Amino acid sequence: MDRMVKFIRDRIMAALSPTALSPELQARLSTPLQIGNLEVKSRVLQSPLSGVTDLVFRRLVRRYAPESMMYTEMVNATGLHYVKQLPKLMEIDPNERPISIQLFDCRPDFLAEAAQMAVEEGADTVDINMGCPVNKITKNGGGSSLLRQPEIAEEIVRSVVQAVKVPVTVKTRIGWSDKEINAVEFAQRMQDAGAQMLTLHGRTRSQGYNGSARWEWITRVKEVLSIPVIANGDIFSVDAAVRCLEMTGADGVMCSRGTLGYPFLVGEVDYFLKTGLRRQPPTPIERLECARDHLQMLWAYKGDRGIRQARKHMTWYAKGFMGAADLRGKLALVETQEQGEELINRAIAHLAQQGWQTEDASELQLVEV
Repeated sequence: MDRMVKFIRDRIMAALSPTALSPELQARLSTPLQIGNLEVKSRVLQSPLSGVTDLVFRRLVRRYAPESMMYTEMVNATGLHYVKQLPKLMEIDPNERPISIQLFDCRPDFLAEAAQMAVEEGADTVDINMGCPVNKITKNGGGSSLLRQPEIAEEIVRSVVQAVKVPVTVKTRIGWSDKEINAVEFAQRMQDAGAQMLTLHGRTRSQGYNGSARWEWITRVKEVLSIPVIANGDIFSVDAAVRCLEMTGADGVMCSRGTLGYPFLVGEVDYFLKTGLRRQPPTPIERLECARDHLQMLWAYKGDRGIRQARKHMTWYAKGFMGAADLRGKLALVETQEQGEELINRAIAHLAQQGWQTEDASELQLVEV
């Protein structure tokens, strides 16, 4: 619900008060993003999202943002230590550059070993997750629990940096809780250990994804680091991205939940930062056509498992028009590719014949996405 409210709010604000880049921001963002020895021609990154940013999703995002950095779903370094065959999570298309593989764990030696595997798979950078708030990750010492163990986090970065020749980056949060905000000190430790970029989500671990991202902490971290700092949290629109960049002085933004059912977002922000112009947002029909592509690609890539995963994606696409709630309910139950395609094609045909209207705002606010 919170995500949907932000989505609507940002688009209303965009219509009422179009954003313009300040000359200072435009000049700062006109050059490529330099991550160690890697040059990236976009300041807008697609966040790693567990259960979302597989190879299929990344291909869809890259349709609209061909130069942006993409991230795999996070990979358990301990799991990699014991497998003979690398999981699909690490599968990379040779053409999808630049690409980073994100790893998590609390064991420096296992992470160093996993980082070497990631580079062998073709990763341009290795990202270490130190921000995931999920209990099953933190209880085993990974994710945001490392905010409470800065010495171990520092040792992890040093070990991985020594193990690989590609840039090593870190994604984290501002602290464990309101009483344990240590973003500035922690970020300095990561830089001193050899991290060559830091992405900061402006929430604590205890917040999860509730409340608002506190971008002011990103500002404080940016003021003390010399490596690039990427802002993350509440980037649901072009306007939000620009406001965040203006406020924080960050070197770029990372889009996360705003891309669920909307793989157009990274490209929209990237295009605006490069040109100062807005791309025409996709119509409901275009979003449903993308949902159909997503379904077809997941079926081709993963078979029946892909159909099960496609359910959530298709429901995320179906919004912003009359009848969307009913369509979401049906898409959430599809069993086959043909069934999903039939539902989407029928909705597209109806929209094309009748025109489309914006869904009632009260209904939108009640939709869990």
